[in-house]
Amino acid sequence: MVKPPCAMDAGDFDSSDEDVAEEDPRPLPVSWLSLSPVYSSEFLGLCSLPGCRFKDVRRNLQRDIGELKNYGTQDIFVLCTRGELSKYRVPNLIDTYQQHGICVHHHPIIDGNVPDIAKCCRILEELRCCLDSNRRTIIHCYGGLGRSCLIAACLLLQLSDTLAPQQAIDSLRNLRGSGAIQTIKQYNYLHDFRDNLAAHLATKATALRSVSR
Repeated sequence: MVKPPCAMDAGDFDSSDEDVAEEDPRPLPVSWLSLSPVYSSEFLGLCSLPGCRFKDVRRNLQRDIGELKNYGTQDIFVLCTRGELSKYRVPNLIDTYQQHGICVHHHPIIDGNVPDIAKCCRILEELRCCLDSNRRTIIHCYGGLGRSCLIAACLLLQLSDTLAPQQAIDSLRNLRGSGAIQTIKQYNYLHDFRDNLAAHLATKATALRSVSR
């Protein structure tokens, strides 16, 4: 389970360590999720935090964004909080994406946690709007395992009425590794997703009818 510590040690920001540590020369790994037959499987990718510089992770932000641009990335969903972006030394990540012409959808979710159903619906609505427009889209949090896979699994459940929650979880674990869907809270969220979604939509419909009277 990839879970960063809640508190920062002074040593985590030792500039001498930063200077000595070598940057990771490997390309930023992006996993492309199959959304067939509804969408092309090449339109939705999941990855870890670009440019992250924390403990033994040393990535180069400009190189990582260059790779995302080479993939044709047009939209990025960032699920990290502003505090996390500072902690992992990419405090200006959102501005940097925008400077490179990438449309940013920032929906912060606390690490290991889940969004309320209304927020999840907003994220999925924006995500499907991108996919409907054939826009190459990336979702990332810190490790690309917990929150990112949670949202991707919710999308799979929304796209297919016949897909079981465990099948969606297994699909993401096959794609991103056994660490995907990291917490019991995230696991239970997916198993309850359809019931909670139905209740949310029913409440919303009732409110709209009340307003229209």
